[in-house]
Amino acid sequence: MTKRSTKKTTAAAVPVLSTRALNRATLDRQLLLRRSPLSALAAVEHLVGLQAQEVKPPHYALAARLDGFTPEELSGLLADRTAVRIVTMRSTIHLHSADDSLTLRPLVQPARDREINYFRKGLVGVDLDRLAVLARELVEAEPRTMKQLREALSGEWPDADPQSLAVAARCKLPLVQVTPRGMWGRSAQVALTTAEHWLGRPAEPAASAEATVLRYLGAFGPASVKDMQTWSGLTRMRDAFERLRPELITFRDENDVELFDLPDAPRPDPDTPAPPRFLPEFDNLLLSHADRTRVIPPANRGRTWQANTLYCPLLVDGFLVGVWRILGDALVIEEFTELTKAQRGEVTEEAERMLRVMHPEASYDIRFGTVIP
Repeated sequence: MTKRSTKKTTAAAVPVLSTRALNRATLDRQLLLRRSPLSALAAVEHLVGLQAQEVKPPHYALAARLDGFTPEELSGLLADRTAVRIVTMRSTIHLHSADDSLTLRPLVQPARDREINYFRKGLVGVDLDRLAVLARELVEAEPRTMKQLREALSGEWPDADPQSLAVAARCKLPLVQVTPRGMWGRSAQVALTTAEHWLGRPAEPAASAEATVLRYLGAFGPASVKDMQTWSGLTRMRDAFERLRPELITFRDENDVELFDLPDAPRPDPDTPAPPRFLPEFDNLLLSHADRTRVIPPANRGRTWQANTLYCPLLVDGFLVGVWRILGDALVIEEFTELTKAQRGEVTEEAERMLRVMHPEASYDIRFGTVIP
């Protein structure tokens, strides 16, 4: 810990981490201060999964973080079933290693049970245990789309809401998206089967809350209890943090919120350089804290959303300063905060690198302009 990354409170002498100190610590753990030599699989496990609501974001997420990465590397993990796409954190699709999918999915089952409650009106008269048995039989006989699952379950419960039936099946069972869904350049519509059937392995006990807290801090810390709950979609995590308190160290942020951290985790000097990074929409860096000011300046809060569209974030000096999209034959960058000439040069250089990695056969212009209508 450098002296520049903390200051002392006068009352309890608890170190206070500035927003910039939190930014640099989080970027370091997110592999965004410098590109890592980790394999794609090791990075996915270190990051405790990647947001994967759409096909391309996990590939772009690793391209920003890893040295030597190619989209084919991640597609290969999906093809050989070393990694899978499955609903876990925050009820959203994440790309996890096969090992993690079998332990993290049962960990978040309480959140999936709460999700079912939102659809209770459409499930009157439905035996959820029987629904789970029938849905398992259906998707293990052959992968099914959500439409096929709705239609098949409606045959058993014709008076129930078809969408509610399919959502309940997804909540009750660990359903994975089978390939080629998620593969770079080869994706298809979503078809589902159970993780156990796809991986040829039995279900495993849920990861413990304490082990998951430690992994979260290793990838997203320092963080508060509320931060971890925001990332996971779980509630009542305070007890797990308290049980771990003897093993952890604590700080305060500038709003006097208690932050927990691993004793030996990196907390770089706040003035450590942070190169520009092109991140995908839904990147977990921007979604995994209750207080997102460590990455998103208050003036730019909500500016990646427009008309139900989420745009790809651009980081400069570690913070969100704009968005980007590939539009036709150009990569277009829209600034929220005016960049200096030197910063524009660094952003352009990073854009060129990203395009070489992700689209080596294509040719795109790079220009600064308007992305959000």
